[in-house]
Formats: sequence, C-alpha cells, structure tokens
Amino acid sequence: MRRRGLAFIIVALMLGMLLAALDQTIVSTALPTIVSDLGGLEELSWVVTGYLLASTVSTPLWGKLGDQFGRKYLFVAAIVIFLVGSALCGLSSSMGQLIAYRSLQGLGGGGLMVLAQAIVGDVVSARERGKYQGWFGGVFAVASVVGPLLGGLFVDHLSWHWVFYINLPLGAVALFVIVAGLPNDKSQTRHRIDFAGVVLLGGATSCLVLLTTWGGTTYPWSDPVILGLAGAAVVLLVAWAAAERRAREPVLPLELFRIRAFTMSSAVGFVVGFAMFGALTYLPLYLQAVHGVTPTLSGLHLLPMMAGMLTMSIISGQIISRTGKYRYLPITGTAFATVGLFMLSMLTEHSSLWTMSVDLLVLGMGLGMTMQVLVIIVQNAVDFKDLGVATSGVTFFRSIGGAFGVATLGSVFSSRLNDDLSRLLARTRLPPGFDPAQVQQDPTAIQRLPPELAADFLHVYADAIATVFKVAAPIMLVAFALTWLIPQQQLRETTKAADLGEGLGATSAERSSLAEVERGLVRLADADLRRGFYARLGSLAGLDGIAPQGVWIIARLDGKGWVEAAELACRADVSRATGRPYVDQLVERGLVQRSDDEDRLRLTGEGRMAAGRLTRSSLESLRGLVADWGDSPQLERLCERITPELLGAHADRPR
Repeated sequence: MRRRGLAFIIVALMLGMLLAALDQTIVSTALPTIVSDLGGLEELSWVVTGYLLASTVSTPLWGKLGDQFGRKYLFVAAIVIFLVGSALCGLSSSMGQLIAYRSLQGLGGGGLMVLAQAIVGDVVSARERGKYQGWFGGVFAVASVVGPLLGGLFVDHLSWHWVFYINLPLGAVALFVIVAGLPNDKSQTRHRIDFAGVVLLGGATSCLVLLTTWGGTTYPWSDPVILGLAGAAVVLLVAWAAAERRAREPVLPLELFRIRAFTMSSAVGFVVGFAMFGALTYLPLYLQAVHGVTPTLSGLHLLPMMAGMLTMSIISGQIISRTGKYRYLPITGTAFATVGLFMLSMLTEHSSLWTMSVDLLVLGMGLGMTMQVLVIIVQNAVDFKDLGVATSGVTFFRSIGGAFGVATLGSVFSSRLNDDLSRLLARTRLPPGFDPAQVQQDPTAIQRLPPELAADFLHVYADAIATVFKVAAPIMLVAFALTWLIPQQQLRETTKAADLGEGLGATSAERSSLAEVERGLVRLADADLRRGFYARLGSLAGLDGIAPQGVWIIARLDGKGWVEAAELACRADVSRATGRPYVDQLVERGLVQRSDDEDRLRLTGEGRMAAGRLTRSSLESLRGLVADWGDSPQLERLCERITPELLGAHADRPR
C-alpha cells in the first residue's frame, strides 16, 4: 500500500479505537449531570455496566467472525452499530433508554477495539508492526487519562448529550476512510465459533450483575426475583461448563483453570477491574455533589489516579523486561491499591481536594503496578496452544470485574444513601414545600439548599460514597492475599514485549496464539534492528569490512532484479551522492552490479549468496527468541515468513 493511503487507514483505525476506549471513561464525569436531568440515581451504575458487559461479552464473536468472513465489512458494521448507539444515547429521555442504548453502543465498541488491532496486521508489514502497536497502546493511554476530563468539558461547555454526539462526526470520518481506502481481506480462517459458550457465559454474567445490583435495594434478598436470578445464574454456568467441554474452539477452555497462575491472575484482575471502574464512577459524584465542583474540574481531579496508573504501568514493563522478575509487582501493587481505597474510605464532606488527590495517586500507582503484569504472568504460564485464549481470558475477567464493581458498589451506594436519608428525614424539620426526593434524584440540588440543611445532605452523600470504598478496600485486600499464590517462572522472551493498552485495561485482547507470539516477536525485532543489528548481522554472514549501510543495501536488493538507484536512495532517505560510497564498496567486492548507465543496481551471484547468509543469520536470531515456546511447526513457519520482511526496511536503515 502507498504510504499516504496507509497513513489515512491507520489514523481511521486509531480514531475508531479511540472512540471505543474513551466511552469506557468519558461518561463518568457526566453521570451526575445526566442523573440530574433524567433522574434514576439508583440506576446510575448501569450506564457504565451496560457498556462494559456488551463490549466484553461480544469481543470473542467479533474476533472470530472477522477471521472467518473478512475484517473490513465487520469493522464497518461495528462503526455503524457504535454510531447508531451513540446517537440514540444522546437522544435518550430516560435512564432506561440510556442504559439500553449504551449496551448497543458497547456492542459496537467491542468490535472496534478488537478488529482495529487485527486489521493493523493485515495492512502493515511485520517490520513496522511493532511501531504501530506502540501507537495503538498510546491511544489507550490517552483515552484512560483524558476521558474523564473530556466528559467534564463537554458537559460544562455544551451539554451531556455531546458526550455521545461527539462520536458521530469522528466516527463518520473513520467510516469513510475505511470504506474508501481499506482493501478487502483476502485471507480467511475457518472457525467453529462457540456461540453457545458466548451466550451462556454472557447470560450468567448478566444474571449475577443484576443480582448484585437489585439484591437488598430494589428487592429483598429473599425476593423471588433475586432467588430466580441466582438460580438462573447457576443453571447457565453449569450449561456453559458443559458447552465448553464439547466446543471445538471454546471461548474459555476449562483446563486453563487448572493452571494456578491463570486462576490467581484472573481473580486478581477481576478485583482490580472492580476497584478501577468503581472509583471512576463514584468519585465524580462525590466531587460534584459534595464539593460542588464543575464536571470539568471533577475530571481534572481524577488525573492523579490516571497519571499513577500510566507511570507505573510503564515502569513495571521496564522492570520486567530488564530483570525477568514479575511476582513482587502485583503483590506491591495490590498493597498500594488497598491502602489507596482505605484512604478514600475516610473521605468526608470536609476532606480537602488535595487529600483526595494523594489518595487517588496511591490507588493509581497500585493499579498500574498490577494490571499490565497480570497479562504477562498468564502469557508466561500457559503452553503455546493456549496462549491466545488465555490472554483474552485474563483481560475478560478484568473487564467483567469492572462491570461487577460498578454494579455492586452502586448497590452499596444506593442502600447506604437510602438508609442515611431515612434517618436524616426522621430527625430533621424540612422547609415547607421541600421534596426530599428531589435531592435523591438530583445530587446537584444540594447546592441550592439553605446552608444548614445542605450540610446535612452533604454529609449523607459523603458517607454513602465513603461506604463504597469501605466495601472495596477489603475486597482489594483479598486480591493482595491471592497475589502471594502467583508463582514466579522464567520469563519467555516474547512476553517481555508488554502491550501498554492491554496493561491499562482498556481492551480485551482477542488474538490467536500464533498472532500473540508474532506481536511480541516483531516488537523485540523492532528494538533489536535499531541497535547496530546490521553490523552484527554482516559479521555473522562473513561480510567483514562491509559497512552496515552496505549490508542493508544487500538485504534490500535480495530477491529483486534490477532496482533503480534513485528508488533505493529514496527508500534509505538519503541522496544518491550520500549512498554512492557504500554501493562502490559493494561493487568493488563483486557483490553488486551496476547497469551501463549506472542508474540501476542488482546483486551478483556472490551477492545473492551473501544475502542468503544474511537471511539465515536473521532467521536463527528469530528462532532463538521463540525457542522457549518449544518445538512447533507453526512457529517455524512464522519465523520463515517474517524474516524477509524484517530485512532492508526503511525504518531500520543505518544512519
């Protein structure tokens, strides 16, 4: 593909992924305003939970269907579903409508995140894939940090509807570029899609989330509705387990749970998602209702948590790649997160915003030290055949943990708020004509009350939100205990190439085992090719005395006939005069031949033999990187396939 056309496609893919990632966090600072407009404070959690559940459960289907029927039109369908859901969210006139349309939006969002990553592998050469993977990781980092802030800006300067409407012009641009510029995917992989597993697991999860949301608040725990949800969840889980035993390609193989590292990491990831999304959902409500700050400032006050997550994710990845040790990081991280949640549980209406910022920084650092590492632990513990599904499994549990966290903590918040309000109303004399239900449905109404009465209601809200973190802190303490059961194993080479986006928990990976190894392999190769690789490769291939630039030229000419000298200079991003001395050296050694007009170059017979030695040396280095996965014909073919793509690329030309 021409580089300009490729650039447009990459931007469109990143834009689509940015929209899907932002919608996991951008809504949080808008929720208090949405509740004040639509009512339904007790249903607030489902605005977040509906999106998370739909995107997480649909992820395996999008990935498999894209492999089987081609990714272009599946990606177009995901964009359309996402945009329709966004438009309907903006038009919602009740919380019930908003929750339903958020679920539709999440269905499309799951496809955007999964298919965008897969399409990169279709349109980008193996040599440049590592760079673009880094860009996509940056998209998730940006979305995680700026999402709450953008949500506040839209609410303050436009309206909460624009939190969703903003997706329409941006998504339309991505849709136009993809339809016009992305070629059809010719390669298709047949799958036996585990529809039963997806439906049963999604149904069981939804029943459990509803049970934790409604139990003790909307319905008593002994109510037939709650008992029915519990029974349905058990039946669906049993049916799911039976379906997974028979499935050719199970969405989550049961044998993975026999691996202690996978089971413990999944459990810890569940709790980490629980804490992260719970904090993102209820802290803006605390800031706007109790402290009376604007939605924009509430997003700004969440930045310490996001900055701590991002910084420690990067540092953790560097520590692991350099030392090969990872076990102490989730132990330390969950300890930090537990302390951070405990500090947040002591918030009152009198707590300063600086105190809360420190609390959030501690929590964010703990989450950052944990999330990325859990993916690495699982990848390092499983066999090659289970690598892809195990990676998607651990990210699945983290996302589902987020859905449970928002729903469960929402139930805790509503229950405590109702109890505190009942006690307050029983002992407080209200002014004539005042409706206490108004404060319950619209938290921002507190700021318009007389000072004495407002103080009582502020205390009620602060206490209810602090209770959310009092419940979350001991749950995180359980995760801290579980991290001690994670074993330390020798780190495989390809697992050192951590993916920042998955580490931040913004996406659920959905790649095959081979694609998972290839992802790590090309990122390692990308780093190696930039560090004097051609000088070392020339020495291994017996090209002593040949400059690294000359070795690059041989690799570039390999497998081609006559090549225009001007084209070669353009590929190397130098003038012909700059490159001429290196060509002269190769001509003198009998490795390269010039045409009579000196405008074209090609390898001689000896040059082709030297190029073959370069390829074999490069192939051996790739084999060494995947050797710790054991013998596999698939891995051997992978190394043979990408070796020619890695040599002679523009990105690694010696300067």
